[in-house]
Amino acid sequence: MAHYYLGVDGGGTKCRMRLTDVELNTLGEAVTEKPSNLQVREGVAAYEAVSELIGKVYAAADIDLAETARTSACFGMAGARLGSARAAFEARDFPFANLKVFDDIDIARAGAHEGGDGAVLIIGTGSAGLGIMDGKRFQVGGWGFHVGDTMAGAILGRELLRRSLLAHDGLIPSSPLTEAVMSHFNNSPDALMAWSFNGPGIGRPARPADYGEFVPLFFEHFEAGDAVAKDLMQFELLAIDQYVHWFMARGAKSIAIVGGFGRRLMPHITERYGDIIVEPKAEPLAGAVILAKQLFPA
Repeated sequence: MAHYYLGVDGGGTKCRMRLTDVELNTLGEAVTEKPSNLQVREGVAAYEAVSELIGKVYAAADIDLAETARTSACFGMAGARLGSARAAFEARDFPFANLKVFDDIDIARAGAHEGGDGAVLIIGTGSAGLGIMDGKRFQVGGWGFHVGDTMAGAILGRELLRRSLLAHDGLIPSSPLTEAVMSHFNNSPDALMAWSFNGPGIGRPARPADYGEFVPLFFEHFEAGDAVAKDLMQFELLAIDQYVHWFMARGAKSIAIVGGFGRRLMPHITERYGDIIVEPKAEPLAGAVILAKQLFPA
């Protein structure tokens, strides 16, 4: 009897799906540019995105949709840090023989170490850490922009705006970086404050991704030797230090870095820690099907 594995990588702006055979060879893939965070519309947005892709991925693989009954699935979903959100989504009406819903960091970790032991740090717009060492699971962070995500690009972007306002007020020395930020807001602290309340659109506060858009400006000025950018780099590396030391204390021998911001920081992180910092072996979507096979062996 044929058996298939299906993985989902559900993110804040898009959702990807992969169908494989029992050897994890890819048979078909599909993607939709729709949010699939479980915290959006109480999981309805994610359900719509995943449901849209099921037919597409089986069609891409030229496999009859009825084969969902012989497919084991693993979803890695943004916003699934909350256990009740995972359970509620798993209980929805999906056609698969078996299904397990994970936080998106679980599939990132599984892909980074191809199912083996090791830890992963997600350092993107948000941030979190997960490790599995000697069969024990250790998760840390991932509490969101408002109260957590200390390694995140959004947090660094917000700190940059704060320091730019301090420099504008004459409370700390200014630099080309802080001047560039204030120029973005027409040198008006009122405009910056209004943006924080209304965002780039109308009637909503600035979101983590909005703050993260200032990260490229930070790197540009850091590479030019800007003093404030250098301080911000230390601010960022100290936040990463907490996570790296936390995992080392729990026996991690390898820590993979994923996320766009983390990839840009990789030279600085490896210089700081050496060989314990590793490149991810595979992407999160590969991690989803790896977990599916581990959980539901054919």
